[in-house]
Amino acid sequence: MAAVPPGIRMLVSFDRDQWYRALTFILTFLLYTSFHLSRKPISIVKSELHKNCSSVSEIATLASSSSSSSQLPPQSLHTDMDCSWKPFDKRNYRQLLGAMDYSFLCAYAVGMYLSGIIGERLPIRLYLTVGMLSSGLFTCLFGLGYVYNIHNMGFYVFVQVANGLVQTTGWPSVVTCISNWFGKGRRGLIMGLWNSHTSVGNILGSLIAGYFVSSNWGLSFIVPGIIIAVMGVVCFFFLIEHPNDLKSMNAQTTSPGKRVPTKSWNGVNGHTEVYHQYKDNQTQAYYYYEDSVQNRKSYDTELLLPSDSVCVPAQTVVVVKRESEPSAISFMGALRIPGVIEFSLCLLFAKLVSYTFLFWLPLYITKTAHLDAKKAGDLSTLFDVGGIVGGILAGVISDKLGKRATTCAVMLLLAAPTLYGFSMISEFGMGPTIGMLLVCGGLVNGPYSLITTAVSADLGTHKSLKGNARALSTVTAIIDGTGSVGAALGPLLAGLLSAGGWDQVFYMLMTADFLALLLLLRLVTKELTSTKSRPISAVELKEH
Repeated sequence: MAAVPPGIRMLVSFDRDQWYRALTFILTFLLYTSFHLSRKPISIVKSELHKNCSSVSEIATLASSSSSSSQLPPQSLHTDMDCSWKPFDKRNYRQLLGAMDYSFLCAYAVGMYLSGIIGERLPIRLYLTVGMLSSGLFTCLFGLGYVYNIHNMGFYVFVQVANGLVQTTGWPSVVTCISNWFGKGRRGLIMGLWNSHTSVGNILGSLIAGYFVSSNWGLSFIVPGIIIAVMGVVCFFFLIEHPNDLKSMNAQTTSPGKRVPTKSWNGVNGHTEVYHQYKDNQTQAYYYYEDSVQNRKSYDTELLLPSDSVCVPAQTVVVVKRESEPSAISFMGALRIPGVIEFSLCLLFAKLVSYTFLFWLPLYITKTAHLDAKKAGDLSTLFDVGGIVGGILAGVISDKLGKRATTCAVMLLLAAPTLYGFSMISEFGMGPTIGMLLVCGGLVNGPYSLITTAVSADLGTHKSLKGNARALSTVTAIIDGTGSVGAALGPLLAGLLSAGGWDQVFYMLMTADFLALLLLLRLVTKELTSTKSRPISAVELKEH
């Protein structure tokens, strides 16, 4: 007999719960990857929009100067070669593009506070599915503005606001779902690996948008919109919100199809009554006789067969007794959890830095390194590659030390001089630029990743909640919602400050990084002085 291949032996070594856990990990990873994939195109398309406008201005200037000598109507050349896209053909194009970013991110920040509260009162699977389908619709609508030649600024602002609101369904839902399946043991590592979906989505979004941006930038939005809508359908059919959901399914499928092996039973002393007995959460089948029914005491019994019936083999009866659901936590109750306010405000400034890079890095590279839109978009993905490594390292280190705030503070401290070095990118060659993108991405996105995943999950299951897991979605929404305020301000300020030079943008980013560090000092001091700070034990996996 041939030996079983090692790969098959590995596959069969996992039990059913481990397979479901792996499914949830992969599925939620792909779901939120599609969210970030649909957000990235706007940053890629920006440089193409302004490139078109500036190119047209130069062509028009040349045409007007040559028309005086050639006596050709200056407007004929402009009409044939016009590739501008109104309303972004004005001198204040940076402010207009910044306003579009602000519309999306401001709606996202406001909606996030409501999303967590709503999400805890609705089925996560349905809530997330509706959000993804709606996001796909609005992302495609933005691209259809190119297809149908729409030049109304109000249309694009409306689409951005609507898309920002529906995208708030994503983060609280996936964090709650992944936290339901994974306990505190090695949470930093698991969440660090899982949170790389943010960078993976940014990379894929950049590549997809960059492929179409020069020929048809509408497809840069339509293709990601279709992808997130398809993933919404996948979510509806396959997402399992909580391990307890499988218990009810097993209860429905266990008893009808299976028989418990029993010996033939013809009754005792002519008595054929069968009773079902249950106590607490354990269920068992018992046989009772008429003379022992009076000894039931505190046990609940139910006569399943009448006394004059014929004898039939006993079947197992499974009764699932659900515990009462804990009430959802209030907004103020979530704020009173120790550490929520500090980490929320820290994330405000950390996310300000991260999202400024997300929305403005391709344009910055285009202007300083003098690359076209596609090459700048491809190069900007290195920032997200560094973000993947930084998020995983932050998780591993915080698991090892048991100090989340200290890990974030060290990375924020190192990020400030890195940002200053990055501001001189135009003076570097391609090699140093690539290295600086990777390092800067890791140090900027490391704290952002750790706070939005492992820290949010820790606080959402804090001991002060006394086991009420329904607080997780609200806590996650508060932390990420506060961070999204910074995400809205960063790109807006970048659009305003860049008009006076990119140096001012980087001074703003370094200031935000320093403020994020200051907000964590109390928690860092508490961690360093506390004798209870310790590496998180794998035994705590049993908590969920």
